[in-house]
Amino acid sequence: MINNPIGFLSLSKREILRFFSVSSQTIFPPLISSTLFILIFGVAIGSRVDFGISGLSYLAFIVPGLMTMHLISGSYENTSSSLFIARWHNHIQEMLLSPLSYFEMVLGLLAGGVARGIVVSTGVFLISCFFTPIGIYHFFWLIYFVLMISVIFSCAGMMAALWAEDFGMLNVWHVYAIIPLVLLGGVFHPIEFLPEWLQTFSHLNPMLYLVSGIRYSMTGVTQIPMGICASIAFLMAIISFYFTVYLFRIGYKLRS
Repeated sequence: MINNPIGFLSLSKREILRFFSVSSQTIFPPLISSTLFILIFGVAIGSRVDFGISGLSYLAFIVPGLMTMHLISGSYENTSSSLFIARWHNHIQEMLLSPLSYFEMVLGLLAGGVARGIVVSTGVFLISCFFTPIGIYHFFWLIYFVLMISVIFSCAGMMAALWAEDFGMLNVWHVYAIIPLVLLGGVFHPIEFLPEWLQTFSHLNPMLYLVSGIRYSMTGVTQIPMGICASIAFLMAIISFYFTVYLFRIGYKLRS
């Protein structure tokens, strides 16, 4: 429950304005890389591939995957960098001394990560419209999965920022865990295209269910029942949020 709406809104505004003020680092790079992915994989290569998945072109197949990938990266990078820099420069103490509850602190930081993820993934969608006619099959599911995914990885970014002791450690989870799992979760390929042993591993990969949720929302095509995808996304979001609040409450690496 929010008991200090003015403080919460001020923190949220600061986090959102922060990434907009450095849009050349936070917004435009993922949009440029997505354009290159679409041109190289979707247009140049995809147009020569007999894809044949439920009537989708290869380009229409990868656009939801790209949206998910950048939604995850944008949400994670925003909160991880913001909180880690606050710890690094020790101005985290100002927030800890403010009349904000730990719930409100996490929610305020979360707002910046969610906003950045939505802005970047929307930009990827708009760019894709110049290359292929792709609509939104189920708007409710799209909003649901975008919010759940951005919450999950905004919280993951905060957890990484609390755990990290230097800038090298800050990117460990993103580079060595999140991105490989996302790519193996079906961003560029249907799971059926993988070797059988890797298909089994992929079904243990939570990113598969998140990517599948966004893909169904955009195209109506899914490899996994939506009930399973939605349940996994919700559980991951709730657990990650309340665990982050718990870390703030016990002062994990927040108080020197």
